[in-house]
Amino acid sequence: MDYKIAVVKGDGIGPEVVDGAIDILSYIGEKFNHKFIYNEVLAGGSAYDVYGQPLPRETIDACKIADAVLLGAVGGTKWDSLPSDKRPERAILGLRKELGLYANIRPGILFNALSESSPLKSEVLGDGFDICVVRELTGGIYFGERGIKENDLGKSAYDIEEYSEMEVRRIAKTAFEFAMKRNKKVTSVDKSNVLESSRLWRKVVEEVSKDYPEVELNHLYVDNAAMQVIRDPKQFDIILTSNLFGDILSDEISVLTGSIGMLPSASLGQGGKGLFEPIHGSAPDIAGQGKANPIATILSVAMMLRNSFNLGQEASCIEAAVNRALDEGYRTCDIARNEENSISTKEMTKVIKSYI
Repeated sequence: MDYKIAVVKGDGIGPEVVDGAIDILSYIGEKFNHKFIYNEVLAGGSAYDVYGQPLPRETIDACKIADAVLLGAVGGTKWDSLPSDKRPERAILGLRKELGLYANIRPGILFNALSESSPLKSEVLGDGFDICVVRELTGGIYFGERGIKENDLGKSAYDIEEYSEMEVRRIAKTAFEFAMKRNKKVTSVDKSNVLESSRLWRKVVEEVSKDYPEVELNHLYVDNAAMQVIRDPKQFDIILTSNLFGDILSDEISVLTGSIGMLPSASLGQGGKGLFEPIHGSAPDIAGQGKANPIATILSVAMMLRNSFNLGQEASCIEAAVNRALDEGYRTCDIARNEENSISTKEMTKVIKSYI
C-alpha cells in the first residue's frame, strides 16, 4: 500500500534523526511491499528563516492531506530573542491545533540493556517498567487565555487553565482504550484539592470509567504522582493527565529510562491521523556532529506504523531491531557509559537496519 507522510525535519539535530528514521521506514517498505511517499515541509526556526513565521500555511495544508506527519525537533538559541508568537515552538502548538491532535501518547520504557543508565537503584527498578502517559494536548493552560496587564503592583501576567467536559471525556476515553490493550489500569493525575478545573476533570474521568468496568481506575494528586514515579514506577500502566501536568510528568519519566534520546511519542486525533516525534529537543549544541541518538525518532516511526497505518508486524520488527542493537552493546554517546565506545547517528541507524 501507499502511505503519504509529511516530513518536518525541523532544527538542530532534527534533520539527522529524521534522516535515520526515514532510512529505516523505507527499508521496512521494501521488506513488506509498502510505498512511503515523503513530502518535506518547513516548520520551526527553519521556517521562520524562510517565511518569517514558524508555521506557514503551506506546511499546515501539506500536513492535513498527509496520512501522517513525522517531526524531528524545533527551536534553538538562534531564535530565542523572537517574540512569543514567532518562536519556533509555536509551530508545534499550531500543528496540534490545526490537525486536531488532542491526545499525546508518550511511552516510558526502561530497556533491560540500559537499566544501569537509570538514576534509580536496581532494587527500585526490578525487572524494569513500561509506563504510557496519555496527555491532553489541545486544552488547558497552554491554550487558555493569556496576557499582561497593569495594576497597582506594576505589570502582572496571567495564563488561564480551562477544560470543558468534552475535552476531558475524549482524552479519558483514549486512555481507557489504550489500557484495554495493556494491563487495564489507569491512574488519573490532577490537583482537585485546589483547582476547579481538576475537580471537573476527576468527575468526568469517573463517568467515563463506568464504560470500562474491566479497567482499574485510581486518582493521584500531581505532587504525589511525581513522587510515586520515582519511588515505584512499576506500579503504573497508563497515566492520564492534563496538558501541563502531562508535560512535566512525561519528562520526569524519560529521565528514569536513562536518556531522553530513547523515547518516542505520538499525537493523535480522530480517524487515526497523527504526528510522530521524539520527545527530545533540537540540541543545537551537538547538531551536525553525528552525536544525536536516532532511536527515539526510529521508535516514533514504529508508533506511526502501528497507530496510523495499522501495521503492527512492521512496527514490531523495528522495535525488536532496536532491542537487539542495545542488547548487543551498541550505544550513542548519550547512553554510553565511560567504559563503552559510542557510535554515530548514522552508524546506529545502520546497525538497527541490519537487524530488521
